[in-house]
Amino acid sequence: MAIPTPHISATSKDLIAETILLPGDPLRAKFIADNFLEDVIQFNAVRNMLGFTGTYKGKRISVMGTGMGMPSIGIYSYELINFYGVKNLIRVGSCGALQPYLKLYDIIIGMSASTNSNYLHQYNLPGTFAPTASFELLEKAVKVARELGVIYHVGNILSSDTFYDDDSEAWKRWAKMGVLAVEMEAAALYANAARAGANALTILTVSDSLVTHEETTAEERQTAFTNMMKIALEL
Repeated sequence: MAIPTPHISATSKDLIAETILLPGDPLRAKFIADNFLEDVIQFNAVRNMLGFTGTYKGKRISVMGTGMGMPSIGIYSYELINFYGVKNLIRVGSCGALQPYLKLYDIIIGMSASTNSNYLHQYNLPGTFAPTASFELLEKAVKVARELGVIYHVGNILSSDTFYDDDSEAWKRWAKMGVLAVEMEAAALYANAARAGANALTILTVSDSLVTHEETTAEERQTAFTNMMKIALEL
């Protein structure tokens, strides 16, 4: 496939940095570009999936929305890695806490991503693949989180294909296995990166709790999760 791709309108690899932040919400991508990056150019608006490249502390970095779910981030991350040469992909998103000790706005760093999806079946592996983050990026993220003094947790997360699950108690079985939180994209991102030899990491902010039923607003999810953004940008 040549560039531009069907989903990304950048006409040159040079328009996208080797490191990219990937929020699900394209408006969060715009927020990051507007508030953290300098000398910003917009490289994508196809399907309103906004993408920007700029500099942060003198270093080139891109940010782009991915939409919701593994099929969506699967498309964008595949094209970014395989057609635009992106090396480091850092998902920044929200998650639902599955453990009682997790509070709203806590940071979750996804060491691995369990899933109820069939996304991994495409690789026709003779067993079960465990989607895992880049240790290099994970180690750096932990160091930055400590330096910032934010509350963070590292562990297994659940990438779910369903937001409204017909089995309303299913999350409790994942919680029994120590899974920290549920989101909808990381497993596909980790699998695509592993297959192509790229680095990937997921950094999440707790936006709601399946245990306590607390939740943040849509506006807060778009603009208030700045600790997560700062950690990702420092990588």
